[in-house]
Amino acid sequence: MKVTQSFRFEAAHRLPFVKDTHPCRRVHGHSYRVELQLEGPVDPETGFVVDFFDIEAAFGPLLKRLDHYYLNEVEGLENPTAENIAAWIWDRVKDALPQLTAVRVYETPECWAEYNGA
Repeated sequence: MKVTQSFRFEAAHRLPFVKDTHPCRRVHGHSYRVELQLEGPVDPETGFVVDFFDIEAAFGPLLKRLDHYYLNEVEGLENPTAENIAAWIWDRVKDALPQLTAVRVYETPECWAEYNGA
């Protein structure tokens, strides 16, 4: 069984390693959406793969560190592409959520990166 919980945050960033003419080299912001996907058997007693409140508890401190911040100043996100944000989240939440199978980070409703630990 797969379960997914999504979160939203607002943040600014710039991409320091793109060409000078690239629009994302300038500071700009996004309304990010993060999805944490988990997979495992349904516990016959609880009826859950993972309690959604446990997912919120695991991701909550990271959400507070990202929401309304300049991502380039967050340690480990000096080049805050969607790909790097997804891997950054994975690295920090995986131990608390061992059933985690994917982290998806949307910069816009049409553009996202997905990381599965590989």
